[in-house]
Amino acid sequence: MRVLFVCHGNICRSPMAEFILKALVRSRGQEGAWHIESAAVSTEEIGNPIYPPAKRCLSQHGVPFDKEKRARQVTRADYDRFDRIICMDAWNLRLIKRIIPEDPEGKIHLLMSYTGVGRDVADPWYTDDFETAFQDILEGCEAMLM
Repeated sequence: MRVLFVCHGNICRSPMAEFILKALVRSRGQEGAWHIESAAVSTEEIGNPIYPPAKRCLSQHGVPFDKEKRARQVTRADYDRFDRIICMDAWNLRLIKRIIPEDPEGKIHLLMSYTGVGRDVADPWYTDDFETAFQDILEGCEAMLM
């Protein structure tokens, strides 16, 4: 299973989701069956590292992350490279259509849709609530694995 998590800048929610899902997969002994990455719909943060409060939140929960992770933008080629492209909010879904205009295979989803609720994962860049974002992402990732 090849999964790409997507948020606005790829410095908060999508890298958190990338490393949360990697930790969950590792804890289940399923590492070889998964390839997990993250990317942005915007170009604003390209090349920047994970936002420090996001790193702190992951560390507080014992979730390892790649300190060298840098933001990148989604590309049209990603549609063919991934089985699932998981967006953090409805705005990401709208913006990804500029990069990937069609989804004939139904690969693009909201993360929280896996929990049975199609709501957004609030952006901690604006709310400064990384804990709530972490819990939402964890819930969505656990639901994906069921």
